[in-house]
Amino acid sequence: MIEPKVFSVGQINRYIKNLMENDFILSSLLVKGEISNFKAHSGGHLYFSLKDASGAISCVMFKQEAYRLPFVPENGMSVILYGHVSLYEKTGQYQLYAEMMEPVGLGSLQLAFEQLKGKLEEEGLFDEDFKRELPSHIETIAVITSPTGAAVRDIIQIAKRRDPRVRIAIFPALVQGEKAADDIVQALKLVNDWGKADVIILGRGGGSIEDLWAFNEEKVARAIFASEIPVISAVGHETDFTIADFVSDLRAPTPSAAAELATQPLMQKNEKIDQLEIRLLRNVLAVLEDSQRRLMYIKERPVLKRPLEGIRNTQLLLESIDLDMAKAIDQKLLRFGQKIGVAEARLHASSPLAVMKRGYVLASKDDGKAIVSVNQVDIGEVVHLRLQDGQVKAKVLEKAVMARGKEEVDI
Repeated sequence: MIEPKVFSVGQINRYIKNLMENDFILSSLLVKGEISNFKAHSGGHLYFSLKDASGAISCVMFKQEAYRLPFVPENGMSVILYGHVSLYEKTGQYQLYAEMMEPVGLGSLQLAFEQLKGKLEEEGLFDEDFKRELPSHIETIAVITSPTGAAVRDIIQIAKRRDPRVRIAIFPALVQGEKAADDIVQALKLVNDWGKADVIILGRGGGSIEDLWAFNEEKVARAIFASEIPVISAVGHETDFTIADFVSDLRAPTPSAAAELATQPLMQKNEKIDQLEIRLLRNVLAVLEDSQRRLMYIKERPVLKRPLEGIRNTQLLLESIDLDMAKAIDQKLLRFGQKIGVAEARLHASSPLAVMKRGYVLASKDDGKAIVSVNQVDIGEVVHLRLQDGQVKAKVLEKAVMARGKEEVDI
């Protein structure tokens, strides 16, 4: 009896994987659907599902293919994928391995343009507040473009025809191809480092969206925004719009128009110089006339015509003030003298010496205490008597208490 062959899980998965990869349809196909569950891995791989009304399939796009996408896939986006279906042996799940992706209804480059335009606009790179005006007097123009294209010839020809004295510095750069964006960024940095240009013209001739794509790169937009020198964008024809047009300080429909915007005809410059000269002369004459009127007014002032008169008037005023001050001082002294005399009379009237002149005596004890009562002294005690012209020492021989001016009792 023949025993049935037993397969491992890995063998079955490998077998199915080989079937899928060798299948005529599954090995190379285009699939249309809507992106969902989109996830961009940190390693650069893209994981998502592609679904329609009847089903869904898991998809993966490895970083080598994802890096070439000009746009960023998003959930809800309808796309057409090119790739192959295979089995992931570890999980036993089949998935679509995408190699290329194209949005439905809108080209991938146009979608990338709209996405970047929306992103930079939200960041404020297109705001009018950040756009600088061109200098009123431009002497040096830096032109970043292909040195062999028609654009550079048109710019030089028109700029020199309008203003032969303007200086033009050419900074060669690739304006098409994979390396063009890096070349443009480097040229912008060189112009700013040079620092002698008044304005930058960044441009090239017309072409398809693929030809102009370098001017839609994010790195170019940020380099234009960071430029310290005003930038005129002159890319393609009048109907062509690039990200560089929106972020630049000024957009010109063509390189030739950019040359006109950056220059002023020499005749106009000369006319402006003549007008400035006339204005300057008129202003100088007005200042001179005003100064002359002020000088005449000053010359007619009395202080200049009769300088000593003012001094004499001041002297008279000072003398008058001096007299007034002397009178005021005399009156004050007189009043003070009168007050002092009155105070002196009052002081003299209340002086004990004045009382003594009328025969009164001031008696005191040895310790200097005044004797105001007979009860303060004893018979035989020595007291001091102060008269108007000297002192006397006396001994108490007897004493008596007076009542109502009469001697009442002997003690």
